[in-house]
Amino acid sequence: MTEKRKGARSIKDIPPDILIQLNNGEIETANLTEWLAVDQRLLLENLLQQNNRSEYLKSILKKVDELKKPTVNSINEAIGLGILDLTANNKDEEFLLKLSMHKADLVRCWSAYTIGRNKIYTTKEKLKKIQQFAADTHFGVREICWMTVRSDISKNLTESLSILIEWTKNENENIRRFASESTRPRGVWCEHIQELKQNPGLGLEILESLRSDPSRYVQDSVGNWLNDASKSQPEFVIEICDEWLRESDTKETKYIVKKALRTIHK
Repeated sequence: MTEKRKGARSIKDIPPDILIQLNNGEIETANLTEWLAVDQRLLLENLLQQNNRSEYLKSILKKVDELKKPTVNSINEAIGLGILDLTANNKDEEFLLKLSMHKADLVRCWSAYTIGRNKIYTTKEKLKKIQQFAADTHFGVREICWMTVRSDISKNLTESLSILIEWTKNENENIRRFASESTRPRGVWCEHIQELKQNPGLGLEILESLRSDPSRYVQDSVGNWLNDASKSQPEFVIEICDEWLRESDTKETKYIVKKALRTIHK
């Protein structure tokens, strides 16, 4: 088993050979610094060249050039949507399959957009297809994938919650975490789910299932979910936390409750 590579702390400290490999799509980014350093335009150009799809480049870059505020995330999305349009028009399922299993994490992020923003899929189909990205070993792919389906979850909340409740029983902690993170009332870098801000009890079954989860990754998400809810419905969160502490005397639950109440206890 190869030792996990440690990334540089600042972009200027990334070795030139590592940056070349990142932009060629030969390795994954090791941390957020590397993730921010990748030249997505160059990575796209290299990817298309390697797969004999260079004719796609101009059309996709046009979407990137049209961005009013280009950021890592907005460029990521624009490329993903550009790939979605072209592969749909060219019925290029073969290329989509390659992207979904690509060794470069940013390429898998683009692939997630081709599922989450694909209008031919129902919410149920999107969630089923996005699960492999929710289970991804890379932090960036896991964050992007829930963002791609967040709008569908919000618009089809009851159906989505009923599907995601089953995800809380999955043996993979990343999949369990997706159930919580994707439904946070406020969330990060995303639109709020107004229905859950006003009535957080709708998501209670997911939270109850995870209230003593052994994974710190899941615990953080559940605590953040409840902290989100506390900003609009503090009484609900206080009541749930009191109940959990009475019924679940575990260090995991105590950790979640402390995180959940941090805004209330300021």
